[in-house]
Amino acid sequence: MGKYEQLAKDIIKNVGGKDNINGLTHCITRLRFKLKDESKANDDVLKQMDGVVTVMHSAGQYQVVIGNHVPNVYADVCEVAGIGGDSQSGDEEAPKGIFNKLIDIISGCFQPILGPMCAAGIIKGLNALLVFLLGETYSVSGTYMVLNAIGDAVFYFMPVLLGYTAAKKFKLNPITGMLIGAALCYPTIQKDTLAAAGEAIGNLPLVGNYYTTFIGIPFVAGNYTSSVVPVLVVVAFAGYLQKLGKKFIPEMLQGFFVPLFVLIISLPVGLIVIGSIVSMLTDLLASGFSNLYAFSPVLTGAVVGFFWQCLVIFGLHWALVPIAMINLTTVGFDTILVGSFGCSFAQTAVIAAMFFKLKDKKQKALAVPAIVSGVCGVTEPAIYGFSLPAKLPFVFSMIGGCAGGALFALMDGKSYTMGGLGIFGVVNYISPAGEASGMYASFACIAVSMVVAFLLTFFFWKDNSVVNEEQAVAENNAVKLSKEIVVTPIEGKVKPLSEIKDAAFAGGALGKGIAIEPSNGKVVAPFNGTIMTLFPTKHAIGLVSDNGCEVLIHIGLDTVQLEGKHFEAHVKQGDKVTKGQLLVTFDKAAIEKEGYCVDTPVIITNTADYLDIVETQNAVVKSNEDLITVLL
Repeated sequence: MGKYEQLAKDIIKNVGGKDNINGLTHCITRLRFKLKDESKANDDVLKQMDGVVTVMHSAGQYQVVIGNHVPNVYADVCEVAGIGGDSQSGDEEAPKGIFNKLIDIISGCFQPILGPMCAAGIIKGLNALLVFLLGETYSVSGTYMVLNAIGDAVFYFMPVLLGYTAAKKFKLNPITGMLIGAALCYPTIQKDTLAAAGEAIGNLPLVGNYYTTFIGIPFVAGNYTSSVVPVLVVVAFAGYLQKLGKKFIPEMLQGFFVPLFVLIISLPVGLIVIGSIVSMLTDLLASGFSNLYAFSPVLTGAVVGFFWQCLVIFGLHWALVPIAMINLTTVGFDTILVGSFGCSFAQTAVIAAMFFKLKDKKQKALAVPAIVSGVCGVTEPAIYGFSLPAKLPFVFSMIGGCAGGALFALMDGKSYTMGGLGIFGVVNYISPAGEASGMYASFACIAVSMVVAFLLTFFFWKDNSVVNEEQAVAENNAVKLSKEIVVTPIEGKVKPLSEIKDAAFAGGALGKGIAIEPSNGKVVAPFNGTIMTLFPTKHAIGLVSDNGCEVLIHIGLDTVQLEGKHFEAHVKQGDKVTKGQLLVTFDKAAIEKEGYCVDTPVIITNTADYLDIVETQNAVVKSNEDLITVLL
């Protein structure tokens, strides 16, 4: 599948689905659909979609204007819709191995929510800072309550958001995915809620106590709020059930019976299986870490610091939280979670090191709020947006957390509360009597965690991603010119683009330029350059100058319908041409007799690369006269 797979899926969805497509062709700039029912197409959504210029209804076709890369989009649309075409499958291999596939799924599902998650993390940190500065009175104020709700919602209801994004990845109805996530957050099915509501009614080998049953089957709940993996597992299972349901349920009943079939099976099965596994693992981890601490506090700090982020990803950190809470209640302080304190700083340092080595400008821009959020103790944007997809930096963050955790335990670190996160959490290590040696030890933990993680990432990680081709050309290969002249490729009367009876050209959606009403049937090269695109019907040609100016010459309007009749090409795609060289000839009179307008737009398709586009003021242009000046 090509790089426009998601765009292809979105286009197909918003033209009414593949069942609404009778046929599909493309010209030099647009996809030309023949739809069974054009009223099913969603014009407004398509027009707002990244990668789509505009939408037009013309010549009995539903036209989605894409631009010069329309052949690649066309290939992916054909493949996704299963309607044939010249696309090639297998352009991108799926990740190999269970671990790599899991990372691909987790990071892919987090990409759409990365920005809001960064913002929420910063708000949480700000609220924690205000508690530290203003004291306990602020923590019970309405301001605190509102900011806490804004900052905490994305993390508390993480299964709901991931239910939506995972549904898209596993081809499940997105609303069904959100319902699955909402059910996982439902208060009465959380393990803590069930345990507090009454005595256990039974015990399962290895798994432990259960407090209720589902149709007679022991229901061993887990704590799913803020979790990641459980919702992905259930949604993946639900995606399979949806395919099964659509296969056997009559189409006229699928609207509500398929979601019913999916929900009534996937959630109970998922919860019963996931709950049992999570309960068993958390109990085993709690017991293991208690025994490990009795053996060696320093080793415990190192192990907790190394594995903490993995435990959070799988929702298994709940195994240690109850131990910490019991310690705070019984002895007044906790030493188990001390090992995890440096982890957020190690993760933040990793992203800081990646920032200096990232090639992609968009990634760099997102790294900054992820770093701020990480300093505030919220590392989900850093983990799922950067280090986990890159794999090695995530391991380096684990090593940094390990070093900081071991040092903090060695310095006899004790937490006296479970308040602030990140840098605001240093006050957790001040004793009720005001003794601050634990806070000073926390600064040492922060320093070691960050230095180890930063240095490992900076010196041993390399960004192997491919830089966006346009960005690379702009940054590394740009020719330093003040202006470039595009001479007229065709003689005739000059018209503003706004007078062209084609919305895509007239509105400047494809770029700035000018139109010519031809006086003859010859098209010549407007500069020295290369033929980028020559459409098989020969009615349109795309060129790029030796200095990087991209020009589209579109002979007539809707002349693609002639399928090459009355046109003759004198060059082929990939040819080098010189200014004034004959490119295409056409029979102007015959085309007009067929009922087509021969007005010819000449467009600078990479308009955004230039400071300004200046069109000629002449009413008529002749061979070798200046038509457009592009200013750099």
